[in-house]
Amino acid sequence: MNSTTGWRSTWLVCLLGVVCVALAASASAQVQTKTNTAAEQPTVVTQVESGEIEYVSGNNVVVKMADGSLRHFDNVPDSARITVDGKEIGVRDLKVGMKVQRTITTTTTPKTITTVQSVTGKIWYINPPNSVTLTLADGKNQIFKIPNNQKFNVDGQMVSAFHLRKGMTISATKIVEVPETVVAQQRKVTGEMPPPPPPPPDVPILVVEEEAVAPVEVAEAPAPAELPKTGSQLPLIALIGFLSLTASLGLRTARKNRR
Repeated sequence: MNSTTGWRSTWLVCLLGVVCVALAASASAQVQTKTNTAAEQPTVVTQVESGEIEYVSGNNVVVKMADGSLRHFDNVPDSARITVDGKEIGVRDLKVGMKVQRTITTTTTPKTITTVQSVTGKIWYINPPNSVTLTLADGKNQIFKIPNNQKFNVDGQMVSAFHLRKGMTISATKIVEVPETVVAQQRKVTGEMPPPPPPPPDVPILVVEEEAVAPVEVAEAPAPAELPKTGSQLPLIALIGFLSLTASLGLRTARKNRR
């Protein structure tokens, strides 16, 4: 029994809430609201930063900037992309020695948002200068807070809240201008692969060149000097005769010994 009563109370509260929301929506529909956004000339600032990659480990990168300072980029997301030679690569494809450049384009656009609210109704109750209760075209009453220095149009004349009376039909317009600055940034990172390593130095090959040997000129033996015309062959003949005599004596001696 208590459970049934509780459910009924819950449904009753929900139903009242729906009715209140419907009434509020109906009342707010009587207020005409127009919003206009006017944009001024944007300001564009371009910032270019360049450097060379000094260290890469996983998602951590150290870049040596153009001024010589080192900048640490920790936990670079894998979704980050850098354009190198027309191709997009990720942080894990970076190489030490790669030249990188980041271009940041910041566009700042001043805007003015103007909101115009207008309402027409018959005064049911006035509490100047705080609030006024109007009976709208649908027959429902709605309370409006009166802004400071708010003026009301009564039969073509603009009057303050203290001149309002019950039963008057009035029109009020509220204009609110809110300045707004919209900042948009576009980042573009480009890179250039490091130059290929230089080729190994050429090792000279030792070639032993044969030394040119100068031809040795063989000196021709000098021709035997001719005997002077006064020379004689008698000594030679004497020598031959001596040798023959000696041989003859030797033969004789040998024969005697044999006998």
